Amino acid sequence: MNKKRALPPDRLAECQAAHELFLKKKGPLKLSQKKLAEMAGMSAPAVNLYFKGLNPLNAKFAAILAKALQVDVADFSPRLAQEIGEMSAAMRSNLEDPAGPQETTSAADLVSQMLAKHGKNLSDEARQRIADAVIETAETKLVAGEVITTDITNPGLVGDEMHIAHYDVRAAMGGGQIASDYAEILRDVKVSETHLRELGVTYDDPHHLKIVTGWGQSMEPTIKHRDPLIVDASVREFTGDGIYLFSWQGLLYIKRLEIADSEHFEMISDNPLHKDKPIRRDETYIQARVLLVWNARRV
Repeated sequence: MNKKRALPPDRLAECQAAHELFLKKKGPLKLSQKKLAEMAGMSAPAVNLYFKGLNPLNAKFAAILAKALQVDVADFSPRLAQEIGEMSAAMRSNLEDPAGPQETTSAADLVSQMLAKHGKNLSDEARQRIADAVIETAETKLVAGEVITTDITNPGLVGDEMHIAHYDVRAAMGGGQIASDYAEILRDVKVSETHLRELGVTYDDPHHLKIVTGWGQSMEPTIKHRDPLIVDASVREFTGDGIYLFSWQGLLYIKRLEIADSEHFEMISDNPLHKDKPIRRDETYIQARVLLVWNARRV
């Protein structure tokens, strides 16, 4: 099992301050950690990793948390409040520029354009924070200074082609791994929808398809180490025996799940060298169902 390096004291203090505010205001606002997770588009365990100080807060989650708690980001993270303010000010400057973009585009594109045109007015540290935020918050749009959550997986289909977002969650097929954030986008993969259908991949909405990478040997020979997998992220509960991406006790796994009894799943490894084990259903948070293993074999 991989152990994460402890956060610096200032980042840990931000997590603690955010958690204390959440505990203070969740009652009056009738807010639960699960509801907050839904607002942020992530799992409850992923939110817990922020509150426990295992993952540092980022601009996207800070903005959503502040809105949910009806507070300012500065109340728990002056650092992120400044970062969001710099991004918003630069974005407004870019949008108000007569030579700026006339059509709606992604936040990543707008921020990249802004850096190219207005970066000379920002410090090196601010430029780096903004560039990092493009990666961390690729699923948000910055419009007139407001952070608005949106669906990054809605690029639209072009003919038979569709884009599937590739996420670095590096789900373990062995002892489990801690997710750095719920998901960090690496790149999009362009595939043929017809070909997927011919392979027997069934889904309701192509925008819910993602690509994740397996890590470990416990699911061999079905899934080999570092095999890309197409998953359906709309599946958030058990829908029958199959291979799922799920978190259990704060770690991510790709394993077969079957019903063991009314309170337990059987977590099954295809590799006979790895033992199966029962896990509590109420401690298992399903993130997606695996639809296809994208194997590439040398010949």
